[in-house]
Amino acid sequence: MLSAEFRCELREAWLPNLSRPALSRLIELLEKASPLLISGCFTRALPMGCLASHAAWLDPRTQHLTVDAGISWLHHVAGLNPATSTVLREWDLRGPHDLELRADLLDEFRRERDTRVVEELDFAMA
Repeated sequence: MLSAEFRCELREAWLPNLSRPALSRLIELLEKASPLLISGCFTRALPMGCLASHAAWLDPRTQHLTVDAGISWLHHVAGLNPATSTVLREWDLRGPHDLELRADLLDEFRRERDTRVVEELDFAMA
């Protein structure tokens, strides 16, 4: 189960700043338990990266960056300190092999994706 602090940071800083392609990619990587999604460092060897790095590589503001993409995305796009991000600390501690963490993140990311789809439909119909 995700802590209240984790959920708050995820919902207030991560989700509003994830591009649609980044959100889709993170869902895909988590669903497949992809070895491209790592913990413990931002980037191991391209295209292996943490949650923030994958978000950055698919964001128009940071997609031009490589090894420092995740740091830049967290700081400049999400407005977080990469060293103190609750989401990243927990991800580094538990990692992509923690089934409960993966499932909880997938629930949050899928909920965000579904919310965006409904909002876009409402906008299109207005």
